[in-house]
Amino acid sequence: MLPWILALLSALLICSLAVVHLWWIKRRRKEMQLGLQALAGMHWREFSALVKRMLREQRGLRELEVPAEDAREPSSDFLLSDGPNTWRVSCKHGLAYRIGTAAVNELGAAARLAGAKGGVLITEGRIQRDGRSAAELQAVEVLDGPRLWPLLQPYLPADIDARVRATARLEALRRIAIAALASVTVGLLVGLGLQGLHLASPAPQAVTAPASADIAAAAPAAVSQAPAPAAAAPAAAVSTPADDGHSDPNPDMATLDRYQADLARALAGQPGIASGVWLTRQTLAINRTGELDDVWPRVCTQVLRYPALRTVRVQLNARPGVDEPVRWRQCATY
Repeated sequence: MLPWILALLSALLICSLAVVHLWWIKRRRKEMQLGLQALAGMHWREFSALVKRMLREQRGLRELEVPAEDAREPSSDFLLSDGPNTWRVSCKHGLAYRIGTAAVNELGAAARLAGAKGGVLITEGRIQRDGRSAAELQAVEVLDGPRLWPLLQPYLPADIDARVRATARLEALRRIAIAALASVTVGLLVGLGLQGLHLASPAPQAVTAPASADIAAAAPAAVSQAPAPAAAAPAAAVSTPADDGHSDPNPDMATLDRYQADLARALAGQPGIASGVWLTRQTLAINRTGELDDVWPRVCTQVLRYPALRTVRVQLNARPGVDEPVRWRQCATY
C-alpha cells in the first residue's frame, strides 16, 4: 500500500507544479505573444492612437501639435508634453524591430534638436543589449514588446482582447491535460518500481527474531532425540543423519537442483501448504492454505532435512482471499 501512496503523492506533486507553471507563467507569455502579434497587425493609425492614449492617461503627456484631419498618415515621431517638460516619442511599428545603438542615438539627437528633455522609443519588437546601454546614456526610455504589452493591453479593442485571452487559455488547458496524463504515467511507474523493491527486499524483523522459537517448534521429534542438556541449539538437534541422502552441505549444482525439487514435492504434501515454489536459489515461496503458526513448523521440519538449504529465505504468501501481509523468515542462520 505504501508504494502506491508514494506514487499518488508523486503524481499530485508533478501535476501541481505543471499546472502552476503552465497557467501562471506559460499562459501569460502566450497572451503577450498573441497580443503583440495583434498590435503588430493593426493599422498604423490605430496603433498610434493606442500609444497616445496610453501616454496621455498613464503619464499625463499630451500632443503639442494636433495633426490635420486630412493628413493621410500620422508621423512616427511626435512631441508630447507634461507641462514643463517636452518628450520626443518615436514608434517602430512591427515585431521585426531589434532596437540597437543606432536607433537610440538617432532618437536622442532628435530630442536634443527639438529642445526635449528626453525621448521615448516604442516598439512591439525587442531592444538589444547595446541599445539598452545606449538608452541610459541618451536619456531615452525604450518600451519594447515585454514592457509595452502590459501598458497597451487595457486599451485593446474588446474583441481582440477576448480573442487573445481565449486562445491563450485554450492552449494552457491543452498543455495542462497533457501534463496530467504524463503525471499519471510517472506515478504508475514510481508505484510499480517501489512495489518491486518492496517485494524483493526481505523484512529484517522476520529473519532474526522468530527464528529460534520457530525452529524449536518446527521439529519436536528431532529435539526429543537430542542430548540431555536443554541449552543445545535446535538446529543441531534436528540435523539430518549422514545416511539419509541429503546430508551433503556443499553439493554440486545438479545435486542442489535435486534437493530443491525433492523439498518442493515434500512441502506440497504437508497439511495447510498448497505448494512450494523456488523463486531463486535462495528464495522459497510457500503458497499456504493454513494458519501461519501451523504451517511454519512443518516448513522448517522439511527444510532442515537439507543442510545445503537450511539458510534459504522463505517467503510465506498470504492465503487466498485473506487480507494479510506476505512474510519472510529463515529456519536457520549461518
